[in-house]
Amino acid sequence: MKYGIALFPSKKLQDIVNSYRKRYDPHYALIPPHLTLKNAFESSDDKIKEISSHLREIASSVNPFTLQVLKVSSFSPVNNVIYLKVDSTTELTELHTRFHQEPFDTSTAEYSFVPHITIGQKLSDDEHSDVLGQLKMESFTHKEEIDRFHLLYQLENGSWTVYETFRLGKGQS
Repeated sequence: MKYGIALFPSKKLQDIVNSYRKRYDPHYALIPPHLTLKNAFESSDDKIKEISSHLREIASSVNPFTLQVLKVSSFSPVNNVIYLKVDSTTELTELHTRFHQEPFDTSTAEYSFVPHITIGQKLSDDEHSDVLGQLKMESFTHKEEIDRFHLLYQLENGSWTVYETFRLGKGQS
């Protein structure tokens, strides 16, 4: 089965992001707005129990943190993805790093870690240029506290759902 690890922003930020995603992101119906901490990986039922236990340990050792959206940006020319740039905190970097060590798949990621929340993807060059130019004129500053991350799994229809939630900080689970 395919799994992934992500955090979900507040409903307020999700509503703002979804107002664009429904037009510019073909994955809109498959998963709510999120920040990916570990891309999709395959795991067996037995292995995922070990991974869940490890995730609890990681969660208890990382404190809640402030997620801060800085601006709209793009991965162009590598690909036509438009996203909200998220400030790279120590906690976000630590989570990402630890999710790429044993017992997780430790193969090198295709791209370096850029904390972000996708607004649009798979856009034509012209549409990408148009939408990015329009969004760069708007202000997208936002701050909120993040106190949990989620282990997700993919359903047969391609959508993602929460398998387990992990609260950050000592004494949490």
